[in-house]
Amino acid sequence: MIPRTAAALLAASTLGCCMAVHGATAPALAAPGIADPISVTTTEPLAVPADIVPISVPSPQQIIVIPPELRAQLRQNVINKSYSRERRMKLLVDYIFSKQGLGLEYDSSVTRTIEQTFRDRKGNCMSFTLLFVTLAREAGVSAYVQEVGQALSWYQEENTLYNAGHVNVGIQLGTDQGTVDLDRNILLARGGPKRISDKRALAHFYNNRGSELMQDGYIVAAKAHFDAALAQDPGFAPAWNNLGVLRMRNHQPGLAERDYLAALQRDASYAPALSNMVNLYRFTGDEAKVDTYMHRLRRAQLGDPFYQFLQADQAEKRGDYAVAATHYRRAIRLYDKVHQFHFGLARVYFLSGDMERARRELSRALALSSEDAVMRNRYQAKMDSLRRWSKASALAH
Repeated sequence: MIPRTAAALLAASTLGCCMAVHGATAPALAAPGIADPISVTTTEPLAVPADIVPISVPSPQQIIVIPPELRAQLRQNVINKSYSRERRMKLLVDYIFSKQGLGLEYDSSVTRTIEQTFRDRKGNCMSFTLLFVTLAREAGVSAYVQEVGQALSWYQEENTLYNAGHVNVGIQLGTDQGTVDLDRNILLARGGPKRISDKRALAHFYNNRGSELMQDGYIVAAKAHFDAALAQDPGFAPAWNNLGVLRMRNHQPGLAERDYLAALQRDASYAPALSNMVNLYRFTGDEAKVDTYMHRLRRAQLGDPFYQFLQADQAEKRGDYAVAATHYRRAIRLYDKVHQFHFGLARVYFLSGDMERARRELSRALALSSEDAVMRNRYQAKMDSLRRWSKASALAH
């Protein structure tokens, strides 16, 4: 539901990699975790808040530079051990994730450069992807960034709604292609990942950092990062949208409107920008445009299985299981290959006392999770638990 207060809830876009789904209260079916844009320019200056300190924007070279110590470790642990690209790939994966190597851990709090990721031994999907692609290329392996598009990672923080997409690593080994992902539990968009240019990958990096800085109140530094993102890819809708959010926070609705329109000129169904346009026109009192953009937003939401999933999740939290089931079923009609959609529907059927439908949807979730051993084991355990619960209930009656 779009909030009534114009500037109270703005939909920003970033590339985080994680969200947490609540746990259902029923003993047999507790929810498992889901691990975790025409170019418009202006010369009008931003008002500079007094508490803002200068924050520099790293150059593309500074983002992807390999520190000498990391280069030495890569040579020792990967390059010197094999001439085979396939073997080097396996060695690289082991080096990045093993405790004896980099021991990389997931951390969504900040988007890091390669040097920062190496220093901290932490990274989000963007940081991991840049690190892996750069090191793989250094080891002679053809690697590139893949844009998943929309992943199910909407989250709210301090009156701002963030729509998080996802990136991962694409690998080319002869005629074979593969994907390396920091998080196997991301709900991927239909059509799978799409290879993107290094410039667009850098646009993602700058957009992420700009979003993080804006969230922390660094308005000038955030704008500099959004500008850097658009310098890499002027057609990057998320950066245009986020620049519009920043304009609204800086009390510049006219410029915000131009930025949101720039985003929508590149992606006419881009929900964060549509939502922000509704809020902006509510703020300015233009009810005709509110209706126009609300209609476009609702049309986009009706065709978005991830939005339907979130509506189902919210209804489930309220205990409105009939509404939740309606949204889960709509998400499945739009995209029935996501095991979490079926598990959610199984959960609300169980909570509604419909054991037969719960078993059916849980069985479907189990079948769809065949390539994810962890989730498959969880679903199998839920299925076994449901069977035991059903038997015990039958005996009691």
